[in-house]
Amino acid sequence: MEAFWISLAVIFVAELGDKSQLMAMTFATRFKPWPVLAGITLATAVVHLFSVGLGRIAGDLIPTTAITIVAGIAFLGFAVWTLRGDELTEEESQKAQRTTRSALIAVTVAFFLSELGDKTMLATITLATQHGWFGTWIGSTIGMVAADALAILVGRMLGKHLPEKVIKYGAAAAFAVFGILLLLEPVLA
Repeated sequence: MEAFWISLAVIFVAELGDKSQLMAMTFATRFKPWPVLAGITLATAVVHLFSVGLGRIAGDLIPTTAITIVAGIAFLGFAVWTLRGDELTEEESQKAQRTTRSALIAVTVAFFLSELGDKTMLATITLATQHGWFGTWIGSTIGMVAADALAILVGRMLGKHLPEKVIKYGAAAAFAVFGILLLLEPVLA
């Protein structure tokens, strides 16, 4: 359960202000919300299953202290990445608006490709090095889908984006806190 809750919280925060949320909003303006959420869920489940597999392998091969230090540095990197921002390119936005095929297929493929190498994938790999793979997989998947569902809901109800600065600074601060705590763990142990 610990892996589930930690992964859910970390990935939810990581997803706030991410380009995936912008893609979710864009797809939701073109399609009904349920096929968009289903496509996001399918793509996320597959990408994060692959991610926890990589994390488990790394966790078994690398000493725990080294993993903790690398994870701390990675989370500080995620904080910087979040501050730098993540934008939906014009091409990605046009692709989401042009798509007329099945919403489920379009959203699944778009999200699968956009999440490969994304910070949420890297965060999931990092979490899986220290926590159980199943809880990390389910928690990270639900965290990402929940954040994207929030973006769809807010985008549809308010017709505008969440305040970007508040989201950006809040998510960056959360990553920095996680990173510092991880870096302090081997020192305090």
